[in-house]
Amino acid sequence: MADTVLSSVNLSYKYPQGAKLDFPDIHILKNQHSLLLGDSGKGKTTLLHLLSGLSKPTQGEVQLMGKNLYSLSGSSLDSYRAKNLGFIFQEAHLLKNLSVAENIKLAQSLAKVPVDEHAVMHMLSELQLADKANALPHQLSRGQKQRVAIARALINRPGLLLADEPTASLDDTNTALVLKLLFDTAEKHGATLLIATHDKRIKDKFVHAYQL
Repeated sequence: MADTVLSSVNLSYKYPQGAKLDFPDIHILKNQHSLLLGDSGKGKTTLLHLLSGLSKPTQGEVQLMGKNLYSLSGSSLDSYRAKNLGFIFQEAHLLKNLSVAENIKLAQSLAKVPVDEHAVMHMLSELQLADKANALPHQLSRGQKQRVAIARALINRPGLLLADEPTASLDDTNTALVLKLLFDTAEKHGATLLIATHDKRIKDKFVHAYQL
């Protein structure tokens, strides 16, 4: 289907000497912002890693923007993922020796697209971070780091934006602010959201949800 952003079929993953996890089939259309809801330990992060090609399943298939993710490998997988998918991890994972702007430019390099200084500064301005472009990660607050991670995830205008527990450690006020930021920036840049969380406070914000 032309407007399918992400789909998975029969995904399962077995940890070495550990449990086997079976996952529900996922089918997400463009602009169909979706929630992946489940308690801690149910495999939400594992599923996000499978859906993004960061891990390989024991069985099953993932289609991202119409291409079988596991038909790609090495640098081909890295560049395809970097162009089509933005991933916001629980921790920002910013490279500590690079400035805010350099961390975002790195995402462009990984996608094998030309570094666009203007686009980077425009994105930072949108997220009220223009004055932090030359700052190092240790000079940022936790909230600022999270916004840099969002900017990095969106800089290549991916079709899909994955977020792993973006509100888990936040109070109600900041949860509402982060959700609004994710929705607004995704809409503005044409990305479809998939948020994995155990935070039941945000369930009512989504029409489409998958339960683990």
